[in-house]
Amino acid sequence: MLDIRSEEPGDRERVRAVVLAAFGETRVADLAEALPPGPSLVAVEDDRIVGHVRLSPSWVDAPRRLVDTLVLSPLSVLPGRQRRGIGAALVRAALAAAEKAGAPQVFLEGHPGYYPRFGFGPGRDLGFTPPSTRIPDPAFQVVTLAADEPWMRGALVYNDVFWRHDCVGLR
Repeated sequence: MLDIRSEEPGDRERVRAVVLAAFGETRVADLAEALPPGPSLVAVEDDRIVGHVRLSPSWVDAPRRLVDTLVLSPLSVLPGRQRRGIGAALVRAALAAAEKAGAPQVFLEGHPGYYPRFGFGPGRDLGFTPPSTRIPDPAFQVVTLAADEPWMRGALVYNDVFWRHDCVGLR
């Protein structure tokens, strides 16, 4: 049975192993560990962490002021456990956590064929601009939540940790 819960301090090494297995490189695992506190969830099956998702604070540079928002990254599922609904369960739980936290939007860089089922759509279509020209328009996605207001439009400003780990756009 799959259980989605908050990441706990003792999960750190097991989460890192999941991210490494899913992405095959240390850069994204290092990013996941360095991101500032935000909702971080794990998927557990038979006492084994099989998936992980992180929500990180960032901002929208709206004309009125900076707006606190969240970025969903990274989403990781062990390769042998992919295509079984674990990633979907993690995304749904992350969106529920973002809604509970009062976030107006959740952004991500992701496959445009996967994320629309969760309400994500092209960021530019809603008046947002990506934080880098390296992010293809179809990959720059956002879902708006209950706290979103029409004036909260502008450029997404990533937390500086994404830049320090060179995890912005395609590489």
